[in-house]
Amino acid sequence: MTIRVKFLHTRATIEHAGYIPQWLNDEDDPRPAKEQLNEGYAFAGGWQPFKGFKLAADDSLTYPGDPPQYPIIEFKLRNERVLLYQHAWVAIIQPDRSFEVCRMD
Repeated sequence: MTIRVKFLHTRATIEHAGYIPQWLNDEDDPRPAKEQLNEGYAFAGGWQPFKGFKLAADDSLTYPGDPPQYPIIEFKLRNERVLLYQHAWVAIIQPDRSFEVCRMD
């Protein structure tokens, strides 16, 4: 299985995603996205959720005092959605819309 990539912004390219596609692209790895990203990003501290974000119905992220951030790339790994936003924010969204956000720069 290969992850599916969807570009959500007209100027988004795969280069914006850095190593994320490589970290999620092992078809034999049954682990959830969070575990795979944690391992791939271990050199920078791993997956460290950042609290305080709200996820809107249009998948925009808001943080108190900041303007909404809209996703630029979507990765689909089995039933999870991994959304990449400007400023290196990454959200993993579960089918029930629960989510975590981490800065991965």
